[in-house]
Amino acid sequence: MSAESLIKMANQIAQYFSSEPDHALAVNGVRQHMRSFWTPLMRRELADWQEKHPEAVLHPLVLEALTETAQATP
Repeated sequence: MSAESLIKMANQIAQYFSSEPDHALAVNGVRQHMRSFWTPLMRRELADWQEKHPEAVLHPLVLEALTETAQATP
């Protein structure tokens, strides 16, 4: 899947959860959605792309979800 498609989908997920008043729940919602509905390869590709392009236009909730997921992975 192209990076553009992954970015678009991730940002749409984050936009949905951005209306959640509890920030931690919003980040967890994005992270859980990606864990439940994205393949590990899709998550890895997005994280790898973000690492190479830190100036990218990922929604802040996606960035936090990716960071917390990476920190939780042994």
